[in-house]
Amino acid sequence: MHTTHRFRLIGLVILGLIAVGTSSGLAADHVNLVSLQDSINPGTKDFLERAIALSVEDQAECLVILLDTPGGLMTTMRSMVQAIMNAPLPIVVYVYPSGAQAASAGVLITIAADFAAMAPGTNIGAAHPVSGSGDDIPKTMNEKVLNDFLAFSRSVATERGRNVEWVAKAIRESASITADEAYSANVIDCVAANLDDLMARMDGYHVERKGFSKTLHVKGLERRTLAPGWRDQLLRIIGDPSIAYLLLMVGLAGLYFELSHPGTIFPGVIGGISLVAAAYALQKLPVNYAGFLFILLAVICFILEIKVASYGMLSLAGVLSLVIGSVMLFRVPGEVGHLSLSVLVPTVGVISAFFVTVATLAFRAQMRKPTTGMEGLLGTEGETRTELKPEGKVFVEGELWNAYADEPIPRGVKVRVMEIRDLKLKVQRIDVR
Repeated sequence: MHTTHRFRLIGLVILGLIAVGTSSGLAADHVNLVSLQDSINPGTKDFLERAIALSVEDQAECLVILLDTPGGLMTTMRSMVQAIMNAPLPIVVYVYPSGAQAASAGVLITIAADFAAMAPGTNIGAAHPVSGSGDDIPKTMNEKVLNDFLAFSRSVATERGRNVEWVAKAIRESASITADEAYSANVIDCVAANLDDLMARMDGYHVERKGFSKTLHVKGLERRTLAPGWRDQLLRIIGDPSIAYLLLMVGLAGLYFELSHPGTIFPGVIGGISLVAAAYALQKLPVNYAGFLFILLAVICFILEIKVASYGMLSLAGVLSLVIGSVMLFRVPGEVGHLSLSVLVPTVGVISAFFVTVATLAFRAQMRKPTTGMEGLLGTEGETRTELKPEGKVFVEGELWNAYADEPIPRGVKVRVMEIRDLKLKVQRIDVR
């Protein structure tokens, strides 16, 4: 019994030592850094979510987001805030370097962090919702969007213990403040001159939120930068509403050209690739599908213009449908329109001119008299090589043809092809009226 008890004690001691060694081996030895210096779009969101997942996987002490953004999509911003607030590790947002900003949607991303900091010479604010062209939202929708945004910002600020009144002011009045003012107003946790200063200031900071508690120990830890891969960079580019719209227009134009001029191949390939890229971007953007249907209706009108002599009416209907669809494409109830007029107007003009030009050329080609094949022989002139009485041989377009006529025609007489029937040419003397 004593021997058995002794072995048990030895076993417990060994297990304890193993546990201590394991826990010390799992201790974080680095901090991950990620740079978000772009507008807030679906590509940015995907990159942030991947960075959080990688940081959890390699057991980073925390994830530091180096932020510099003019704002962006509200729906995307909400998803990013949700990812930050529910991350299984501390998230630090640092508005950096000097001259950077956390404007519009960037305000919410900053205040959602477990630890928020700004570099000297940076600013935060101007969070009033605007359209993609920078104009105010139409009055009918403004109140609805504004109230929803205010409620969301209050809940985030309250959850993180930040200045709710100032956040509401930034949204209602587009207020913007410097780094020192943000610290004094309890909008951020500190002003840090650089990354070394940031690490020193947040070392020992205790993160406490629902279901999560941790004290940061970042002093002397390795800093690893998570760089965006080619996929992230591509998604950042096509995730912009203006780029997605241009891809859609180029894709439709390419396929339309291929359908109206079969066999050109290259426009069809470019159009197909552009449409696939646009489809991926549009599924992540707040798209009004009524606008998308108007754009498809425009393409159908341009295709029918090739087949039907509408004297320009179908082309006009196509242009109007294209304009309406383009305006409506990103106007979703409860979301801000994000397609700038500086992109919309020239794009609609160029694409409309392209569709109308191609439709006109295709229609003229169909109406043009055939110059090859059997139909191309109608109206051509030739010469009888044998007497037609009423059948014989004629020489037309460098070939001998069986021919017949309504009256006998001597050999060596100029004739004109009037009809083709069963590979026989019906001809008529040219001097006959």
